[in-house]
Amino acid sequence: MVTITLENVSVTMGRRAVLRGIGTVLTPGRLVGIIGPNGAGKSTLLRAMLGLLPFTGTIRIDGAPLGGMARGALARKLAYLPQGQTLHWPLSVERLVALGRLPHLAPMSGLSPPDAAAIEAAMARADVTGLRRRIATELSGGERARVLLARTLAVGAPALLADEPLAALDPGHQLDVMELLRAEARAGALVVTVLHDLTMAARYCDRLLLVDDGALVADDTPLAVLTPERLREVYGITAAIERHGDILTIVPTARAAN
Repeated sequence: MVTITLENVSVTMGRRAVLRGIGTVLTPGRLVGIIGPNGAGKSTLLRAMLGLLPFTGTIRIDGAPLGGMARGALARKLAYLPQGQTLHWPLSVERLVALGRLPHLAPMSGLSPPDAAAIEAAMARADVTGLRRRIATELSGGERARVLLARTLAVGAPALLADEPLAALDPGHQLDVMELLRAEARAGALVVTVLHDLTMAARYCDRLLLVDDGALVADDTPLAVLTPERLREVYGITAAIERHGDILTIVPTARAAN
């Protein structure tokens, strides 16, 4: 299990403050959605948690400063699914998914039976077992997205960070991916994902971080975060919020008046 703690985290690119003073604690067993308008800093926040870009402030992984962790140890704790990843090598799907086991392998060593079992389980969970012999560069966008998710799952890390995992997926597979991410969280993992679909975020996430103009403006349950007032202020829309049991549906009705 992994806990990620952020204290006064800021990121500056050029002269622009992309993130400003973010502070929060992300705990295991939760599906956490990062939401906000385009350019708000959502992907930057996710990448900062992974140590992929310079930041000020403090990020701790299970109490240890992020900057002091070896990359191999970090890769075994945090599995990362980037946004819109391009495939350059004509690998089979099975071999591509197997790359997820690299953080566990000693130099020049082959896959062990546990590695092979992790690869098979990841392909089954992402519904790509039938694609195992296909060349990954020849797949459709939706197929490729699910294969890359399988590679991330194959890591077997206690935390999974995904940047817009629903992009390029049809509605059925979007639901499958969100069910899968929620199941990972229910099994004890910390799952953090950037989402644009507010209804998906409201339906599946236990907690939402709403980022706007680089600042964390709300951090709570979907019901507490997704209010008409906040949608108008952050997204510039008026919206009907329908509740059916524990499921919220966000229906934008118009652009808010200036």
